[in-house]
Amino acid sequence: MDEVEIVNYDPNWPVLFDEEAKRLRSVLDPSLILGLEHFGSTAVPDLSAKPIIDILIAVRSLTDAQASFVEALRSLDYVYWAENPKQDRMFFVKGMPPFGSRRSHHVHVTEPHGEMWQRLAFGDYLRAHPEEAGTYQRLKRRLAAEHPMDRDVYTAAKSAYVESVMRKAMR
Repeated sequence: MDEVEIVNYDPNWPVLFDEEAKRLRSVLDPSLILGLEHFGSTAVPDLSAKPIIDILIAVRSLTDAQASFVEALRSLDYVYWAENPKQDRMFFVKGMPPFGSRRSHHVHVTEPHGEMWQRLAFGDYLRAHPEEAGTYQRLKRRLAAEHPMDRDVYTAAKSAYVESVMRKAMR
């Protein structure tokens, strides 16, 4: 099963990120990497989240990254989503059924001008505005209860809220 599960914040999430970041850096070409960040809800202290560590990597060139990252990340048990309709990024999943028992990590690869890299502002805003983080947490819990087996619908249902926070964050 690959259900949408929201759990209470785990103070071990930053440690899990640090450990995985070290593994990633050990197999990826450092000349391609401009930044490697913990992002998403697990990077926001006290925010409930899906227990999946999101990692965002900015690269000089997606074309160059595709030439080496797919095999490198496969060596760490990541699966590459080659059919991703969003061409401004690469997306890898670790532990996704049927390749594992449950998702544990997502790696998003983008160029620094890409939409995904701009999403770092979302987490920054939530960290600076705990009341907004609380609103987001309540929304995520409600949507996970409404769509426990449909990640796409869950994610789409959050998009208007995320965009509204992004507008505030980018001011």
